[in-house]
Amino acid sequence: MISRTFLIRAAVALAILAAPAAQAQGQPRQTLGWSSIFNNDFLGDGSDRWRSSSYTISWLRGPEWTGRLPEMPGRILEYRFRTSTLSPSNLSNPAPGDRPYAGTLGFGVHTHFRHHGFDLTLGGGIDVTGPQTGHGERQKWAHDRLGIAPPSAKVLDNQIGNAVYPAISAEAARPFRLSDGVMMRPFLAAQAGAETLIRAGGDIIIGTWGQGDLLVREPETGQFYTATRGGTPGLSFLLGGDAAWVADSHYLPSSRGYRLTDTRNRLRAGVKWQGRRFGVFYGVTWLGKEFVGQSDTQLVGSLNFRISF
Repeated sequence: MISRTFLIRAAVALAILAAPAAQAQGQPRQTLGWSSIFNNDFLGDGSDRWRSSSYTISWLRGPEWTGRLPEMPGRILEYRFRTSTLSPSNLSNPAPGDRPYAGTLGFGVHTHFRHHGFDLTLGGGIDVTGPQTGHGERQKWAHDRLGIAPPSAKVLDNQIGNAVYPAISAEAARPFRLSDGVMMRPFLAAQAGAETLIRAGGDIIIGTWGQGDLLVREPETGQFYTATRGGTPGLSFLLGGDAAWVADSHYLPSSRGYRLTDTRNRLRAGVKWQGRRFGVFYGVTWLGKEFVGQSDTQLVGSLNFRISF
């Protein structure tokens, strides 16, 4: 299990990252919203493999939310915690060459702002991998109680080892209003950390979703969720896709003989219903193959609930 001392040090490091921006504004900060999104391939194709599950929590802080992104970085800060589990397709006796088991914890601070018509996100933090995250033991505990085959000793003994990687990320998106109820949002993104890649793609939102809200992109599927309180009521639909060029992946190390695919592709769709105080989102994402020898693609389902008090 990851140690309490390590978590304290991580929190202190992230606070130091965020402090200069907070002090530069000279204004008291308040909580602008909480949100989270859960991904699991059981909610998609019903399996338990590869991009098996992930959970992301976002805590938004800033002087105020006016319904529009500020024009200065550091004014709004998103504190993000992420946990994910990657696994071979068979948790008991994986096929030779299938991906190794990997548990990950991510801690980061991100700022969202607008500049010359572009929605920009810049972030930094750390990615933590290996048995120190406790993912394998927790999954064994959960599977035992659900009557599902847990990860075997063979799988966990071969998992990605303990490491801590500095992580940075950036995204630039250009929203276009095609009509009152249709928004197109092409984007370009890059990240470095446990995985280093460049990604390009776009999304189309049909409906009221995103009008007056801050949209946050979940990293594994690319699905959106909103982090600000409230939201414009109504039913909305999302269609999107992107392709990534991956320079390096510590989850698929070349030292173990893994070869990355030339591109890593994603296609996604989702539906969001927002009422006055409650909202729900369900999305499904098709994930292309990530390494040479991966036997199939997969579908991952995503869930997000919003409750305003």
